Amino acid sequence: MSVIVLGSINMDLVVHTARLPQPGETLMGKTFKTMPGGKGANQAVASTQLGATTHMLGRVGNDGFGETLLASLRQYGVGCDRITIDSSTPSGIALIEVGDTGENHIIVVPGANGNVGEDELQGLESLCQDATILLLQLEIPLDSVIAAAKIAHDHHVKVILDPAPAKSLPLDVYPFLDILTPNQTEAEQLTGLSITNSQTAIAAGKALQQRGVPIVIITMGEAGVVIVTDKTARHIPAFTVEAVDMVAAGDAFNGGLAAALVEEHPLDDAVMRGMATAALAVTQSGAQESMPNSQTFQAFLSQNYKH
Repeated sequence: MSVIVLGSINMDLVVHTARLPQPGETLMGKTFKTMPGGKGANQAVASTQLGATTHMLGRVGNDGFGETLLASLRQYGVGCDRITIDSSTPSGIALIEVGDTGENHIIVVPGANGNVGEDELQGLESLCQDATILLLQLEIPLDSVIAAAKIAHDHHVKVILDPAPAKSLPLDVYPFLDILTPNQTEAEQLTGLSITNSQTAIAAGKALQQRGVPIVIITMGEAGVVIVTDKTARHIPAFTVEAVDMVAAGDAFNGGLAAALVEEHPLDDAVMRGMATAALAVTQSGAQESMPNSQTFQAFLSQNYKH
């Protein structure tokens, strides 16, 4: 009964400035931090923090960033035995500029993440024997994502795909997915439909479901979440919190959702728990360091979610 996360492991290089620079302009920054990140690693930490046994599959470079990234994951309790150390390519990084208004520029250099392939898929084969859920994103090669979904499907492991960053997906991958979790923008890009409210989000969810994925969950930030299944379509309002930093909110949701499903919570309850994880994450700065632990999470649920 465990979660497998196959995905990206990055070092985030974050600069805070009063405003973002214009082309050719040099500004003085306020602060600079290096923080472990990557969608895959963030989701693995979120799942582990909530008590789920979680194994990470991915790549880091044989460099200082790689050592730090692995040490951070191990500190949180993520299983790292299947992470590849790539001697040919440096660790992936994300260069992030953040202004006082929260506006940001992000440049991602995939590095070793771009080499995720056969070694990690072989590791997935062995881990699938005792796993419940495989959690995927799109910061590693798409061919590897598709192959991983097929492997997990063949082993009767539930597959969750967070289609971020958004890119076109081949139609033949949808039947290998159990749950698709785009945010509003990603759902628009995948379907070509404009999403302005819960009704249009439901329409987009139905369009995605018709491609062969049984469950579509569209996250819409403060507007909540829409769930579309073959039987029902419904909107769930968001928790009300004072947001400080929206970084990794989607990763928190997916990690929380996966952890709840491993514990065999019903779908609506699992979605609420994913939303609670994201709500807590946005009240703290950073990515992995913002993921709530079980004690904080349970306290929040007891005050805000009656079921």
